[in-house]
Amino acid sequence: MLHSGLYYKPGSLKARLAVSGIREMVAFCQQHAVPHEICGKLVVAVDESEVPRLRSLQERGTQNGLEGLRLLNREQMREIEPHVGGLEALRVPQEGIVDYAKVSEALQQEITAKGGSVVLGAKVTALQLRNGEWRVGSTAGDHTADYVINCAGLHCDRLSMLAGEKREVRIVPFRGEYYGIKPERQYLVRNLIYPVPDPQFPFLGVHFTRLVHGGIEAGPNAVLAFAREGYRKTDLKVADLWDALTFSGLWRFLAKHKRMSWNELRRSFSRRLFCESLQRLVPELRESDLAPGGAGVRAQAMSPDGSLLQDFCLLNRPRALHVLNAPSPAATASLAIGEEISNLVAKEL
Repeated sequence: MLHSGLYYKPGSLKARLAVSGIREMVAFCQQHAVPHEICGKLVVAVDESEVPRLRSLQERGTQNGLEGLRLLNREQMREIEPHVGGLEALRVPQEGIVDYAKVSEALQQEITAKGGSVVLGAKVTALQLRNGEWRVGSTAGDHTADYVINCAGLHCDRLSMLAGEKREVRIVPFRGEYYGIKPERQYLVRNLIYPVPDPQFPFLGVHFTRLVHGGIEAGPNAVLAFAREGYRKTDLKVADLWDALTFSGLWRFLAKHKRMSWNELRRSFSRRLFCESLQRLVPELRESDLAPGGAGVRAQAMSPDGSLLQDFCLLNRPRALHVLNAPSPAATASLAIGEEISNLVAKEL
């Protein structure tokens, strides 16, 4: 997905990076011939209670600099997505899809062309600042650096601890599971169909996404993963699970969101319940239309009080910068985030 910044609080770093990030990402894709498409999306209000929130989204998107936002009645929205349900929809033209694997390959080519190197599969085991120089130990060898930038995602809090920081914010991994729509039923979704966010729900909720190389993805849910890289239900790493279960913030989060957490867990093991959630947006969808899909793990930064960090969290230290939270739209805004980080680093060097 290429996210436009519709959902984000005006004036926040997240909103600013989202709006600038999508422009930069599209330009990058055009320059490097990366498959992408600005196809637009519908955000759908399925009942009367969601209509005021839908209109607030339009106001927020306009404040964030989005153009062409348009409220649609039932007839108008079905001209764009003939099988969508709901009462009203917000048309967001500045959203799209992209091949992020190709984006990563293009970035690697640019890095190596400028004399840099990309080392994969290397675990950082030590970070020590001595005499103004960082010594970085890893499973791929030891390195020295004048400045360290920690963008380690699921492990960023642990790397900040290695660098001597107190770990106040904890990364708690949430797995997001998807289904695919079987080929013969993919006509039910043309592009992107999203729900109106529920302010009582800490995650966006299931939605439909057309993939850039074909196919329709439906999801995700949000369930606690038993490993920081737990992409399957059976993935378990005792150290990761213990790290989560001994964090007071997780228990406060679960206490605050008991019903949501239970429903997400049930939906993880029930195709029927998953399908019922999707039917709120596309009523014609059937359980038999769903095929097993992939999963992702969200590196969710959580405070000790159980609240989720909603904006970017950048911890600036002498000769080091730690990115402790990079929420959606981190992929879309990755180039803008890189520019933000490089500006911060330039002030220190």
